Amino acid sequence: MSDLELECAKQAEVLVSALPYIQKYNDKIIVVKYGGNAMLNEDLKKAVMNDIALLSLVGIKVVLVHGGGPEINDMLKRVGKESKFINGLRYTDDETAEIVQMVLAGKVNKDLVKLLSSVGGKAVGFCGIDGNIITAKKKVGEVDLGNVGEIVDVDVDPILVTLENDYIPIIATVASGEDGKIYNINADTAAAAIAAALHAENLVLMTDIRGLLMNKDDESTLISEIKVSEVPKLVKKGVISGGMIPKIDCVVEAVRRGVSQAVIIDGRIKHSIIMDMLTDKGVGTLIK
Repeated sequence: MSDLELECAKQAEVLVSALPYIQKYNDKIIVVKYGGNAMLNEDLKKAVMNDIALLSLVGIKVVLVHGGGPEINDMLKRVGKESKFINGLRYTDDETAEIVQMVLAGKVNKDLVKLLSSVGGKAVGFCGIDGNIITAKKKVGEVDLGNVGEIVDVDVDPILVTLENDYIPIIATVASGEDGKIYNINADTAAAAIAAALHAENLVLMTDIRGLLMNKDDESTLISEIKVSEVPKLVKKGVISGGMIPKIDCVVEAVRRGVSQAVIIDGRIKHSIIMDMLTDKGVGTLIK
């Protein structure tokens, strides 16, 4: 064989090896929470959109859920409003909530629709307010975070209609409140709730770390798979700690409510979604 023929043969083997995974997910719903560095780096952003378009084109029903913290910070700075955080969480007053809605449901959401369309995907942009996809109430805790919401209900009908017509829903995590207010919703929480309501086959959380690590300072200690029943023990041992706790809590809740499996993957790796879903070498931590 010539070098060209060998290269073509290798590419053919890669495509054929993906067939069992394409069959597994064909006509199934997966929910991808998009965030972190993969939303800021242009190369990574385009790679994610290519992954989403490819999955859709081979018959997988993809729902993309996104936040956009850096863009919100930038807009607040432009209008001369200081970003306020309490214990690492954004305080959202009425004015900030309006800016969050404008940025997430406007610029960020429509830019993603445009980018996905440019690589061959068919996308429709939503936010949680549209069709009352996400209804929320004020999140009550030890500190008052203003218009930060807790999800009360998810209406998946607009999402299902979009999927049935072979479009990819891209959903910004802004919700309408039972009290008429606008609420900012954590993107991980929203993605998990939407996945559970859809009884999705897979929930993919994109992060800026390899996944769940046995030693948080050593990426070589990646835990490739855990069961929901193992989570309390890992929390007690301190393996799951800090910002990983709310992510795992979201995933556990989604799996308990009917999502077949969930995975936390490293969005800093190009094509990490395809690598995890369509190959036998997972790139993150699988929870089932």
